[in-house]
Amino acid sequence: MNLEYINIVDTTLRDGEQSAGKAFSIDEKLEIARCMDENDIYQIEAGIPAMGDLEKECIKRILNIRKKSLISTWNRMNIKDISDSIDCKPDIIHISVPTSDIQIFSNLKKDKKWVEDNLRECVYFARNKGYEVTIGFEDASRAEINYLIKLCQIIKEFGVKRIRYADTVGILTPSLVKHTVPILIDTTGMEVEIHAHNDFGMAIPVSMEAVKCGANYVNCTLNGIGERAGNCNLQDFIKALDSYIERSKNHKIFP
Repeated sequence: MNLEYINIVDTTLRDGEQSAGKAFSIDEKLEIARCMDENDIYQIEAGIPAMGDLEKECIKRILNIRKKSLISTWNRMNIKDISDSIDCKPDIIHISVPTSDIQIFSNLKKDKKWVEDNLRECVYFARNKGYEVTIGFEDASRAEINYLIKLCQIIKEFGVKRIRYADTVGILTPSLVKHTVPILIDTTGMEVEIHAHNDFGMAIPVSMEAVKCGANYVNCTLNGIGERAGNCNLQDFIKALDSYIERSKNHKIFP
């Protein structure tokens, strides 16, 4: 693949704000969004409309000021969340889906049929309203690869093209990414977006390995802020990617 065409999905305003003690004002969020837009960030994950009217107002204002970046909203897998997002009229509605056994059976006390039925209902609802939908595989790093493939097959029926491989608990290593991401891409034909956490200092190595394996979307935050140890640092990832591209050209790894 051509590594010069990696799309940054910045989640400073959503996952970044989950840093301990971190809370942006509306003006601060607008300034961050404006900076992202002016610097050609492909997509800005602007927030969670289900949090309430202030969050919705902020997202609407971001939509009004942006010029190039796509604006997405984050949603749990339920119709109420998605309805709140539709109130904001974003470019993309992102739906997070539990995928690991520990999330489904232990945390939610549900089963896989519940996941699959709700997934179909929510994707149909958003797609029927005319929205582009991306799906986040929550806790994908602890999920069975065959189950992720099954969920991909379900959402492809509704025209969904992109999945987020989320390392929700921060346990991913580059070697596991090298094994899993190519299987997902080759088996399903889906576009893959990597969402790494930095619990073991692996957010940038994991993200870099994912793009080497064919992922063409990378989640980042300013200064790597985010819950627990944070997310993939936007500035450092861009430096790492630029360096790798330059070395690859010099050694003719790709045209």
